[in-house]
Amino acid sequence: MLAVKELQTIKVGEWATDGPAGPGKGSGVLAFRRVSSGALLAYFRFTRSNGSRGAHPIGQLAERGRAGLSLAEARSKAGELAQLYLSGIKDIDTYLQEEERKAKEAEEAAQKALELAKEVEERQALERERFTLRKLCEIYTGFLLQQGKVRAIDAESAFKCHVYPEKKIANLSARDITPDHIAILIRKVHEKGKVRMSGVVRSYLMAAFNAATKAKYDATLPHELIEFGVTTNPVSIIPAKSGVTPGVRNLTREELRKYLIELWNDNLIDRVLILHLLSGGQRLTQLLRVQINDFDPIEGTLRLWDGKGKRQTPREHVIPLATMGVELCESLMNEAKNKADMLTKKAGQPIINHSLFISTNGATMHPATPGKRVVEIASNLKLEPFDLRDIRRTVETMLAGLGISRDIRAQLLSHGLSGVQNQHYDRHQYMDEKREVLIVWEKHLENLLVGKETNGKAPETRR
Repeated sequence: MLAVKELQTIKVGEWATDGPAGPGKGSGVLAFRRVSSGALLAYFRFTRSNGSRGAHPIGQLAERGRAGLSLAEARSKAGELAQLYLSGIKDIDTYLQEEERKAKEAEEAAQKALELAKEVEERQALERERFTLRKLCEIYTGFLLQQGKVRAIDAESAFKCHVYPEKKIANLSARDITPDHIAILIRKVHEKGKVRMSGVVRSYLMAAFNAATKAKYDATLPHELIEFGVTTNPVSIIPAKSGVTPGVRNLTREELRKYLIELWNDNLIDRVLILHLLSGGQRLTQLLRVQINDFDPIEGTLRLWDGKGKRQTPREHVIPLATMGVELCESLMNEAKNKADMLTKKAGQPIINHSLFISTNGATMHPATPGKRVVEIASNLKLEPFDLRDIRRTVETMLAGLGISRDIRAQLLSHGLSGVQNQHYDRHQYMDEKREVLIVWEKHLENLLVGKETNGKAPETRR
């Protein structure tokens, strides 16, 4: 074996053998060679399987201030290669090149796997951001609005008040929503004492997820819902029972009289509520969508569009008003036209809002506004609380008391008309019957205002 001093005497281009790298002969040798730069390099020299000589570089020795291997480290590395050689791997350089190639490929594969995992994570994060429960609810309510559905505003309000504020759940990917998440949302609403609303929130969430699960196969649903990848409805397992009982509040004659008296003024909101009564208690959401040209002053009719239920196209619903209703609509139409003309002159361009209930600044009345006014009136009159649904229920109850049949009431109020018979076979418009009912109803309201009993009978033409 060579000493350190002997290594220093090796000249450029010369080889020096340290001795067997492993135990005994036939295990390869450790050799050193001085190169032109003056550095001393260590090699493992061996005989290949084809009989040729090979020299595998081990590294540079540390001498004369150069960094590198110590003599002991060089011998240790040569010993490791000798063990490989003795194990039967005769082509050491080929083997090590192959191992290096495999190691490089493994490193590259690992790096690609990391990049792919990062890409998947980023894509999933983007999907979670784009396809959240909140976004699902927004697309669903937008679909309802586009379809002209009455429940669109209610659904939007329910989501805004009771789903979106729960950000940890609302911002989750919709397909990751579980029944546990839904149960938390419903319970929070219920624990606030809003029993009916908890059922409403459940109902709209159920409908939104149903739409998402069916969108792939139903061309009538928004195609955007397909991208959410929702395959099951997490709401279906949540019980529909929410303690909600059907509304039973029904105003007495005296309560309705006080309500009417409170409304009899020039306030636009109150006039809308008067028209609501004179038209037989139509749905306020539909009534507020009435445009100027939906009122025909010659025929005395008001046209509404009923998108309630599963209709894909809103149903035309024409109301043949009685005398007071026609006069009120004529007044509202003239005022709306004057406001539109003034706004057009002010803006220097035509005003496209032709609502029958346009405000002086061009805004359209929000559907929640009349409802709030009704609650306010009930409070001012110190009556048992009531809302617009109670008014609608009261109107129908009183119409029944006046002898108006169920079928004609249904035609007037546009409910229960989605069956096969009504959709495809019964094309009669019931205009005369509805007008006669509203004449009787107006007389009834006039008598209420002056405190008289109604003596009018239901029209003979009713069915």
